[in-house]
Amino acid sequence: MTPEQQLQSFIDKFDDANAALIRAVRKAMRKRLPTANELVYDNYNFFVIGYCPSEKPSECIVSIAAAANGVGLSFYHGATLTDPHRLLQGSGAQNRFLRVPEVTLLKKPEVEGLIAEAVAQSEVALPASGKGKLIIRSISEKQRPRRKAK
Repeated sequence: MTPEQQLQSFIDKFDDANAALIRAVRKAMRKRLPTANELVYDNYNFFVIGYCPSEKPSECIVSIAAAANGVGLSFYHGATLTDPHRLLQGSGAQNRFLRVPEVTLLKKPEVEGLIAEAVAQSEVALPASGKGKLIIRSISEKQRPRRKAK
């Protein structure tokens, strides 16, 4: 299986609505950050696609994080972002997140501003040109269900 086929198989574990949303958010993030590498984790709690200037997870700028209850955008250094509209959730020392009920949220100026600020404050700059790679980083054998129980 190619990395893209593997990625699609991970997304296919979700219900149709969440799978469609993950694909739409990924497409929007790819368009927004075309030179970033996509680091993919199909972990126990979450399915994650991180956008990074390198192959180092610690340099990740923003990630799509999905579980059975929905999709979010996670900012690796979100605690240091300016958030005048109080969109970010979480209280950890570093990470903040934003729930994404529909892809149109990413077009809002205040969300675009958060992404731009996260990119600007990254210690490692995104490449100026080229196309980022898709890298499958980990697959957990044991996972929480990717669909809500009926």
